[in-house]
Amino acid sequence: MNRRHDGQDDYLTPEALRKIKDELRRHERTRPKVVEDLSEARELGDLSENAAYQHAKGRLAGIDRRMFILKEKIKNAVIIEAGPDPEGRVRIGSRVAVEVNGKKKEFLMTGTQEADPSTGRISHKSPVGSKLVGLRAGETATVKVSDRDVEYSVLEVS
Repeated sequence: MNRRHDGQDDYLTPEALRKIKDELRRHERTRPKVVEDLSEARELGDLSENAAYQHAKGRLAGIDRRMFILKEKIKNAVIIEAGPDPEGRVRIGSRVAVEVNGKKKEFLMTGTQEADPSTGRISHKSPVGSKLVGLRAGETATVKVSDRDVEYSVLEVS
């Protein structure tokens, strides 16, 4: 499993990778204008009191920093394959329907970068996600919530 120092992993859906690449291209198109603005501001004189220069310098540093981060994400990306594993088990990229407390819930198992529990996208590292990974339809996971155990019965893996 791919691990980073910030606790996130490098698992990304093809859609997320496309968005990252699109953002990088936008910054690559914007950067030359910011470099030009910096150059023009530098020509105005005293750099220590030149607000336009300081602003352009800060913008360029921000763009360069963001481009570095995006390039690292692209370089390290592990593309998530949709669906269950060949044996029908839950894995990153699976959609899983569960019954919990008499209610049906559906989750998409994602890497940490794309997790959003409010939309049903849960990380394989989350308390629920980590218990569901590797299970098949018909199996049950017990998750400790506060001071009680909650059972998640897997109904379907797709």
